[in-house]
Amino acid sequence: MMDVIGIGIGPANLGLAALLEEYEDVTCCFFEQESEFAWHPGMLIKGTDLQVSFLADLVTMANPRSKYTFLNYLHESNRLHRFYTFEQFDIPRREFNEYLSWVAGELDSCQFGMKVEEVTDCEDGYLVKVRRLKDGALSEYRAKHVVLGTGSKPMIPVDVPEAALPHVTHSSRYVDQQKELHEAETVAVIGSGQSAAEIFLDLLQHQKKGQKLSWFTRSSEFRELETAELGQELFTPKYVEYFHSLPYEERMNTLPRLAGLRNGIDASTLSRIYQELYHRSVSGEEPSVLIQPMTELEAIHMEDEQQVELHLTQWQLKKEKKITADHVVLATGYTPNIPEWFSVYEPLIEWESDKHFKVTDDFRLVFKDKRSHHLFTFTNLDHSHGTAATNLKLSIYRNQKVIRTIRGDTKEQVKQETAFQQFE
Repeated sequence: MMDVIGIGIGPANLGLAALLEEYEDVTCCFFEQESEFAWHPGMLIKGTDLQVSFLADLVTMANPRSKYTFLNYLHESNRLHRFYTFEQFDIPRREFNEYLSWVAGELDSCQFGMKVEEVTDCEDGYLVKVRRLKDGALSEYRAKHVVLGTGSKPMIPVDVPEAALPHVTHSSRYVDQQKELHEAETVAVIGSGQSAAEIFLDLLQHQKKGQKLSWFTRSSEFRELETAELGQELFTPKYVEYFHSLPYEERMNTLPRLAGLRNGIDASTLSRIYQELYHRSVSGEEPSVLIQPMTELEAIHMEDEQQVELHLTQWQLKKEKKITADHVVLATGYTPNIPEWFSVYEPLIEWESDKHFKVTDDFRLVFKDKRSHHLFTFTNLDHSHGTAATNLKLSIYRNQKVIRTIRGDTKEQVKQETAFQQFE
């Protein structure tokens, strides 16, 4: 029986696998159904950067001496001198994906093309059934602990008729449809976050003569990401521990107030959009562009074989409008990706609401009957851990907490001296 099986290989479980390499007393294996590692491949637009520092790699905040740091990747790739001259903390998103892929290739514990079909209890652990997708072979593995790291899936806010599907693209597939979108006569973007802004900027930069672009968001404004240092201290273990200690209702009330820190748009992206629009307005020319906040997408219908009709509402004025478009890009975010096998455990665990299971500070699901073999989750954590739910830097903190529990190490403390502010 192994100590740990990780299900899904995104940055969270990949970082856990990298950190566990340091512990010879822990046996582990991680499974991913995709054939190779890819981190949001549909949003790897040329010229886009991470919204966090390269120091938020898989291991640096826990062990900067690890061979799996981003800086060591640059060294191994013969890019370190160029990076020194680059003089930026925010690195290209495509380069970060290549770094993650490099780490995945270095770890024998990470297996791709392997789909976990079933997880059940067995003795003091879990029985995990895994199918190898290339030949259909089914294998069984046993582990004392399981870590759920299946990430998220695209959130589509309205029903999309089957006939309209070829005309509707979620932002997670933007790069796949990029050429077609550049050539469309009319394109509408829905959403208010960084992905929506990057997509609109890319479309704007490639806008051909006569092409009409629209950008709608239900938010009251296109909000700039807050980057002030004191605000960033909410992305520290100290604040996460405080947030987790709050009652459920207070945590849910707090989440909207964190939106400016988590879901805003980089100032540089907003500036580039405005600069592009301003230059086009010289000599009285007006860009063929419509940008409108406070406008919610209500429905999508087929207009004809070539276009879809969007039903929109300017909610402040309660004013309805309809527009047609050849293509619509939904940059509408994501929802937790909970696998089907998890339904076995739904009646066995405690819940804080119909949608939110109870999670301990070290990311364990709380079972009604106490157990020593744990089911950890890195998925669906907004309600329990707030800013730590998806933040890359804090994924290391999550992994440190999990490792400490797995090893039963009461001496190894996760350092909390991470913020100047006091939260209680």
